[in-house]
Amino acid sequence: MTEATTEGRFCIDLPDSDAATALSGTGQSTLHRLGTLTGASFALRGLQLEIKGNSYQLERAAAIVELVRPIWEEGQIVSAVDLHAAAGALDNGKKNDHAKSTNKVLARSQRGNLLRPRTIRQKNYVEAMEKSDLTFALGPAGTGKTFLATVLAVRMLTERKIEKIILTRPAVEAGERLGFLPGDLQQKVDPYLRPLYDSLHSLLGQEKTNLLIEKNVIEVAPLAYMRGRTLEESFVILDEAQNTTPAQMRMVLTRLGERSRMVVTGDVTQVDLPYGQMSGLIEAADLLEKVDGISVCRLTSADVVRHPLVQSVVDAYAELDKKRR
Repeated sequence: MTEATTEGRFCIDLPDSDAATALSGTGQSTLHRLGTLTGASFALRGLQLEIKGNSYQLERAAAIVELVRPIWEEGQIVSAVDLHAAAGALDNGKKNDHAKSTNKVLARSQRGNLLRPRTIRQKNYVEAMEKSDLTFALGPAGTGKTFLATVLAVRMLTERKIEKIILTRPAVEAGERLGFLPGDLQQKVDPYLRPLYDSLHSLLGQEKTNLLIEKNVIEVAPLAYMRGRTLEESFVILDEAQNTTPAQMRMVLTRLGERSRMVVTGDVTQVDLPYGQMSGLIEAADLLEKVDGISVCRLTSADVVRHPLVQSVVDAYAELDKKRR
């Protein structure tokens, strides 16, 4: 129950101690962040959250707490990212859209955390993947492009909507374009595929991931291994696609077979191709954006779900890039 008591004071009743602990955060860190965001003061008294401030501060504070309710009510820690996303949605008049994203639970991680889109653009991205057979996701590091695609792929595999998950990425740093033999190439690119393994481990656990890889239900391979194949009944994720050439991009897009889905992700500000080489991701996203059945999603620094400083770093470098042009 939520009730207004005296002027300048507002109380929210919490369902249980787990919710109270989750909302408070370690060392009351979440309450401190809420205070910084709203100007109100917060105090946890048993199973009641007390908020003090002027009328504007109270209204803003209560609205943000309610927006993140689906998180703390489940006993999940409310992160700084969750708070900033809720505050941003409130400031931009998109409170209802944000509430829908917070309520959209996709899966549960191996640690028991509920996995959901954490921003409105992330929700739109997930919905695009659900409806389109080919989705492009462009955005800076830390916006959940690859992780959300992996979550959806694992969910579809569990629901038997696909038979296989294929995760691939170009290995520019390992010299894929130089034509190494397969054995040499696999050995060189394995470190660059590690982020894909990490996503799978967080969802399935290392033991189950390794078992599914052994059974060839999950394949993690460099892009060079896709040539000449038809990828049927699969969920294909092409990661770091900004490092594909136009020829490589055309090759992999035309591998898509029946009853398959493909998600292509990348950050166009981190292209490692030789100077002057066109990125296949930039070309394909522009070329195919208006084609029926294809979705192009563009995430921004506001969707970064890593440490809050990452958003500031992304913005600072984006500003530097503008000055250099």
